Amino acid sequence: MGLSSVVVRARAAHTGSVIFVHGLGDSGYGWEPVAQKLSRALPHVKFVLPHAPEQPVTLNGGMRMPSWYDIRSLDKIASNEDEDGMNASMRKLNELIRAEIDGGVPANRIVLGGFSQGGAMTLFTGLQSELQLAGLAVLSGYLPMRERIMNRATDASKKVPVFHGHGTADEVVLFQYGEMTRNTLQKSGHSVDFHAYNHMGHSTCDDEIRDLQTFLSTCIPEST
Repeated sequence: MGLSSVVVRARAAHTGSVIFVHGLGDSGYGWEPVAQKLSRALPHVKFVLPHAPEQPVTLNGGMRMPSWYDIRSLDKIASNEDEDGMNASMRKLNELIRAEIDGGVPANRIVLGGFSQGGAMTLFTGLQSELQLAGLAVLSGYLPMRERIMNRATDASKKVPVFHGHGTADEVVLFQYGEMTRNTLQKSGHSVDFHAYNHMGHSTCDDEIRDLQTFLSTCIPEST
């Protein structure tokens, strides 16, 4: 069964798409106000905001909640990770990408992005894709399964620009994980536009959304 999504349709001729993946316990609706704001500046872009399925999350005592994969610990973020869950979510995100392509938007006009757990899924999916997407946008996220994913990173993914925004006061996905992600990607030849936001916790801010807007307008400019 495919993912259900909130869709913010393009206000003008639709020539680009952004698929944005929410974080743990959230839904696509949580990012709809941001998508609406970005849509006013990028009228040619359609925003697809999928909802994660509910599943038990070990970190939260086994409570069921919207989650793209099980999170077992935040202390050792690169160990004992739920690869099966990530693979299942990757397949569903790839179906959304394929649906946009089938609808007439080429891969190089599609940006995949996400916040926190959704940012992790963005990198997990985008780095392993044979498609050359327009860009990957990671907000307060991290690279899961670092060594294995970098070994699987495709040649196509190395041509895809990455935006990474992270708060220096992030208490959930520590800022050091953002720096580690940037360093790992850059060392492997990926282009990373990294932005640190002083005093920002595990959240977003106006400056980050403005920077994201700039990144999107560069990756998927309005067609002339």
